Amino acid sequence: MFRLKRGKTKFVELPVTVSTAIPAGALVAFSSGYLIAATSSTAPESIVGVLRHTIAATDADYAVARLVEVEVPVELFTEWEADVTSGLVAADVGLFQDLTDASTVNRASSTYDVVQCCKVISATKGVFFLNIGHLADAK
Repeated sequence: MFRLKRGKTKFVELPVTVSTAIPAGALVAFSSGYLIAATSSTAPESIVGVLRHTIAATDADYAVARLVEVEVPVELFTEWEADVTSGLVAADVGLFQDLTDASTVNRASSTYDVVQCCKVISATKGVFFLNIGHLADAK
């Protein structure tokens, strides 16, 4: 789960793919004009931000075309706390890493460089800058 620690963001409402469950705090990306949960192979330029509220199969509007609230960073170096698959160490600070899934950082992979570690909290939790969307071009 990605949670804002520090920095400027804004909330935008964007169209989500119908009948798709996504947990709150997940990174979301555009695919064919609609949001989906980011994956381990999602290009960082496609990722928009962090889903604000859980989308569950039990929601009354689950199968309805609608807009959902996404928290989008509006400046470089906005800090996000996130879970890590395992093994985060001090030597990871400054390195770019990929995702395991939409809610978890994979510290052992650096193909897509979706996040940059800026602080280690524990072996399974850290603070990261997001290298996504329009911010990915500034890297």
